[in-house]
Amino acid sequence: MRNFEYCNRTKIIFGRGTEDLAGAETAKYAGKDGTFRILLHHSGGSAVKTGLLDRVKKSLKEAGVGWVELSGVQPNPRLSKVYEGIELVRKEKLGFILAVGGGSVIDSAKAIALGALYDGDVWDFYDRKKEAAEALPVATVLTIPAAGSESSISSVITNEKGSWKRGVNAECSRPVFSILNPELTYTLPPYQTACGVADMLAHIMERYFTKEPHVELTDELCEGAMRAIIRNARKIFSGGERDYDARAEIMWAGSLAHNNLLSTGRVGDWASHGIEHELSALFDIAHGAGLSIIFPAWIKYNIGEDTSRFARFAAKVWGVDGAFYDLEQAAMEGVFRLKNFFRSIGLPVSFAGAKLDVSKIPEMSKRAVTFGPLGNYRKLDEKDVQAIFRIASEE
Repeated sequence: MRNFEYCNRTKIIFGRGTEDLAGAETAKYAGKDGTFRILLHHSGGSAVKTGLLDRVKKSLKEAGVGWVELSGVQPNPRLSKVYEGIELVRKEKLGFILAVGGGSVIDSAKAIALGALYDGDVWDFYDRKKEAAEALPVATVLTIPAAGSESSISSVITNEKGSWKRGVNAECSRPVFSILNPELTYTLPPYQTACGVADMLAHIMERYFTKEPHVELTDELCEGAMRAIIRNARKIFSGGERDYDARAEIMWAGSLAHNNLLSTGRVGDWASHGIEHELSALFDIAHGAGLSIIFPAWIKYNIGEDTSRFARFAAKVWGVDGAFYDLEQAAMEGVFRLKNFFRSIGLPVSFAGAKLDVSKIPEMSKRAVTFGPLGNYRKLDEKDVQAIFRIASEE
C-alpha cells in the first residue's frame, strides 16, 4: 500500500426534500444581506420542467441570496459555454456558483470557477499548459447520479475547435457542498440512468485494476460497491423506477465511486477514460455509453497482463465460480457477464451497437496518446489503443 493523503471537504446533504436547503447552505458562503449574488448554472432542461429550479430559487430568495442565471449546458459540456460563464461572472462580479443538474452542468460550473480567477485562457488547464491553483467556490444540487463530480476534484470539458475532450483534476474546484435527493432521479429517462450506472462502475474499475499489492481493504470496498450498483440497477430496471431505496443506493454509490476514497493507497489505471474521451469528442456519444463499449474491450485486451486479477473481478463482482473454469476462462466469463449487464440496461457494447464509424479508429488512436502513453496498469501506445478500438468494433 502506498502513502496517501485523503481529505474530502464536500459536505453531502442527502435525502428527501434536501433541495429546499440550497438557499440556507449557499447563504453560509454568499452572505445573507441580499447584496451578494451567485451564478445559478443549469441546462435549462429537466430541472426547469420538473419545477426543481423554481424550488431552488425559492430557497435562495428566502435565504436572501441573489442570483444571475446561465442555462444551456449540453452533455459533454462545451468550452464555449464555459467562456460565456466566465464573462458573466466577471461582468456581474459574482463570487459563488451553484450548479443544478448532472455531471455536465457541474463540470461546466467547475471550469467557469477556475477560469474566472485566471488571467489566461481556461483551456490552458485542460490542455496541460498550466496547473489550476484557485477557483471560485462551487456547490451542487445533483439530478443525475453518474459522474461523481458533485464531490470530486475532476471536470471534463469539450473544446468544439478540434473536438478535443480533456479533463482537469484540481482540489480547488471540489464542491463545498452537494445536495443529493434520490427522488429527483425518478423521472430520469432509462438511458440516462443506464449511462450513469456505467460511468460509476467505470470509475470504480479504473481504481480497482491496479498492480499495487496489499490494498485488501480498498479491493473489498471496490468489489462491494460494484455489487451494490449492479444489484440496485437491476431493481430499477425491473420496474423499480420509483424505488427510493434503490435510487438512494445508486446515488450515493456514484459519489463514493469518484471522491477518491476508493483510490487510497493505490494507483488506478484511467486508460479506458482516455480512450473513451475520443469517442464522445468525435461522435458526441454519452460518456457512460462510450465506457460500456470501451471497458469490456480494455479488459479483454489486458487479461494476459495479470489473469488472476481479472479472474478475481469475475468471481467477486459477477459471481463466477472458479471451480468450473481455469483462470483465463473465468476472466473471460467476467467480461461476458459485464457486457450482458450493460446490454440488459440498454447500453451498447460495440461500435455497431452505437452506430459509430470504424474508419475513425486510426485518427482516434493517435489523438488518444497526444500527451503520451495511456494507463498505469499497463502503458498503452497508439497501437495498443487501436487494438482496443478494434476489439470494441468487432463485437
